[in-house]
Amino acid sequence: MPMRITFFDLEEWQPDYLRAGLQRFGLADAVQPQFFHDHLDAEQCAQFADSEAIVVFIWTRVNRAVIESLPRLRLVLTMSTGYDHIDLQACRERGITVCNVPHYGENTVAEHTFALILSLSRKLHAAYFQGLRGEYRIRELRGFDLYGKTLGVIGAGNIGLHVIRIARGFGMRVLAYDVRPHPLLAEVLGFTYTDLDTLLRESDIVSLHVPATPETYHLINRDTLSKMKRGALLINTARGSVVDTEALLWALEEGILAGAGLDVIEGEEFIKEESALLRMPVAEETLKKVVQAHLLLRRENVVFTPHIAFNSHEAVQRILDTTLENLKAYLEGRPQNVVG
Repeated sequence: MPMRITFFDLEEWQPDYLRAGLQRFGLADAVQPQFFHDHLDAEQCAQFADSEAIVVFIWTRVNRAVIESLPRLRLVLTMSTGYDHIDLQACRERGITVCNVPHYGENTVAEHTFALILSLSRKLHAAYFQGLRGEYRIRELRGFDLYGKTLGVIGAGNIGLHVIRIARGFGMRVLAYDVRPHPLLAEVLGFTYTDLDTLLRESDIVSLHVPATPETYHLINRDTLSKMKRGALLINTARGSVVDTEALLWALEEGILAGAGLDVIEGEEFIKEESALLRMPVAEETLKKVVQAHLLLRRENVVFTPHIAFNSHEAVQRILDTTLENLKAYLEGRPQNVVG
């Protein structure tokens, strides 16, 4: 019997691409697919109770309630590198395999990282709005060169290393902090591994490239922010939970940081669907995070993009292709990119 698989969180063009991909990977007869543009939540699960596999993006929360509502579920494929939207413990208890897409956009996210850096270093966001108004108050828009500055990269994995390559092209000195250093790579790419405190103290710009784990939760907090060079910039294209929003607001208000470039923020899943907060019971902590996010995003020295660092045509196609490769590997009895 073909596996019943349901795809969620899809864009308009993606069902056709995936149907063609199932043919291309020789899976057309092995699965019985359904395609949906909406997110999946526990209230909808009854109509998908026969699904043996689901494919989701980060906007679908595969929590315990969803898992318990899908009795035949045995495979979760996430079209993302991060998997903090999935309850791995609940999946393990049910013997459900979870696979992610670990490599699809190293250059894509790194390029977006530098878009945020340049927007802040050259005040491009403020300049854009001045230009729209026909204003030329250029003294207000004076930025600084990246050449000769120190970039601190926290998390020197695939994305972090690509950020380092770009930074070296700008003539920047690069410090890196990672729990698994690779000295040969440091020698080849021309950067230096160091401890976290030294990186924070010496970096003009700190860029985050770590996954969301219990160990990285609020890695950037009031204590670590207080150790940063005064007037530095903080860039986060990793995960919102890595940065304590309340502490970040404090650092900006105190002038410890000159600015922040954020593609992710705590509570973004609630910010994206704020109207839903009016129809459901909401914890006080959740409301607090939403209010803090709004205070943060109103600041002129904060550049925010809505979780789009991954979002290039090429990267999205690589995500879909790798997801299909993960499906094929699972059906052939050799699961790959397993995270839970």
